[in-house]
Amino acid sequence: MMNRFCKFGKLQAIKGEGKTLLDILLKASEELQTEDTCFCYIVGMSQEEPDVVYVYEVWEDKAAHENSLKLEPVKGLIQEAMPILDFSKSTNYPDLTIYGGKANF
Repeated sequence: MMNRFCKFGKLQAIKGEGKTLLDILLKASEELQTEDTCFCYIVGMSQEEPDVVYVYEVWEDKAAHENSLKLEPVKGLIQEAMPILDFSKSTNYPDLTIYGGKANF
């Protein structure tokens, strides 16, 4: 089995914009459905943090993730999200190498 590249992050929206950020990231997950190098793009929220969205991504490799950020639909969604992000509270965790596990919906 080949190792996979993983990004995991906590994105903080400005007050009252958590649902909007969630919707944008769910659109991103739809745009990535046909990307063969994207194995997992999971978006979630905690009831205790209504303006925080967590994203867990697994890619073939780091280059595949970086290339996804250049896709026109993804670039548009990034631009849409920028005004509602609270960068002072957003956290990007370290890049991870995935060695195994299970994802199935």
